[in-house]
This record gives sequence, structure tokens and C-alpha cells, in this order.
Amino acid sequence: MSALQGSLFDEVEAVGLRPPVRLRPLLGLRRTHLGDGAWVDLLPAWLAGADTLFERLAGGVRWHAERRHMYDRVVDVPRLLSFFDEGDPLPDPILGQAGAVLSRHYARELGEPFRTVGLCYYRDGRDSVAWHGDTVGRGSTEDTMVAIVSVGAPRALLLRPRSGGPSLRHLLGHGDLIVMGGSCQRTWEHAVPKTARPVGPRISIQFRPRGVR
Repeated sequence: MSALQGSLFDEVEAVGLRPPVRLRPLLGLRRTHLGDGAWVDLLPAWLAGADTLFERLAGGVRWHAERRHMYDRVVDVPRLLSFFDEGDPLPDPILGQAGAVLSRHYARELGEPFRTVGLCYYRDGRDSVAWHGDTVGRGSTEDTMVAIVSVGAPRALLLRPRSGGPSLRHLLGHGDLIVMGGSCQRTWEHAVPKTARPVGPRISIQFRPRGVR
């Protein structure tokens, strides 16, 4: 497993110690309208102390591997997973704080709180997720939101329109926040591709409303 190389944002200049894990203000969110009612918001380094949180989650979460049917065979899912439904105790209090802050910020647009937390652990460049939208449940027919906080080493998140066209690339890690809203899950797809380049591990923290997976 690759080692995590720390972020410069997580260094304290005077004493060389990492800062506590905390949320920075949601200032500077940059929205990009993708067309057909889809949009993404992006805020780099929203979470301070992201490398510390990565270490807590990597070592403290009960991760599990999954196997899925792919065509005529069963294959390993190339990442580790953990899911926390509403009411489940979360592995770190900052996840509850982040969900509450995002729910307040997007209350007018979303109309409901973020209820669940999903975690994906990409151990190295061989771990990935294929092109997809979060369309299990209401996401297949209704506009919704998925907010993702990335901790650990940066990995590329790609977005492309389902109708065809060029893809967009965001390099996410070390506390970066991306929110996919509007029709994004229905009209666009996203993926984390495999890479042969040496990359460190990353954990994706996904906040979703009830009934969206």
C-alpha cells in the first residue's frame, strides 16, 4: 500500500505540527454550470487537518471489500468501502459536523438534509470507480446533490455528459470539497480512473440525502 505524502496546507509553520481537524468557512465556493440543469461547486482545502483525518479513517473504520457480477463473472470491486446510514454512529465527529454545515448551506436548493455518509478507500492507482451516476433510488428521476470531501493524496475525478462530449477533470485530495447538484447525477457521469503513476492513498467521503445511492 502506498504511503500518504502530507499536504503543505496541513503544516503549521511555527512548530511544524499538523493543525487540528476542522472545517474552514464555506467561502470561495466556485460553481460551474454544466448545462441541462447540472452544476458542480468546488472549494479546495475546505477541511483543515485533512491528512490527520485520513489517518484516523484509514486505521479506525471497518472497511470491507465487495464482489460484483460483471457480465458473465464475479469480480472484486477495486476499492474498499464503508457506509453509514442515517442514525448510524459515525467514525469521526467531523463527519457529522460537515454534513450539518453542508445541509444548512444547501437547504434552499436541496430542500432536505444530507442523511448518509459513504466512504471509499482508494489504496493506490489500481483502485478506481468506473463511469456512473448516483442513480440508485431517487437520483434516477429527481434532481439531487452529492457532496464529496477528499482526504489523502489527490486523485483525478472525471465528469462527462451522458449525451456525449469531452470530460472535465478535477484533482481532489487533502480536504477538497466538490458538490454535484441539479441534474448532474442523471445527465452526467463521474469516474475515478486507474493510473499507472505512483499515487498515494485517498479516501472519498460522500454525503447524500435519503434514498440516493
